[in-house]
Amino acid sequence: MNNRPEPALPPEAVPGVLKAMSPGVVDFLFRQLVAGEPAEDVQWGREGTALSAQAPGAELARRLAETDLEALTPGELFHYVRAAQRLAAWAEALREEAVGRYCDVPAGGSAQQG
Repeated sequence: MNNRPEPALPPEAVPGVLKAMSPGVVDFLFRQLVAGEPAEDVQWGREGTALSAQAPGAELARRLAETDLEALTPGELFHYVRAAQRLAAWAEALREEAVGRYCDVPAGGSAQQG
């Protein structure tokens, strides 16, 4: 009998969602399962505004840019995508307003009048 442990599979050989989960996320989910806790990390919700509740703007853009996607659980990734969609819609509304103002400026005139 050979009792040597099998070598770990390279990431490209692991199928499905496990391929996308970092070792830290897998460890966290395992500890939650053993402790009888939910798979979602609820502690971060007590520490400030949840990403899903953050108002669109510069702060949401900063938080999205600084998020490590590799460390997110599937549920957190869902909220991340929704927040990114809200931010994109907000930015598009700003762009549309600016284009509308630009198009309303009379030819040869300026937007500011003194």
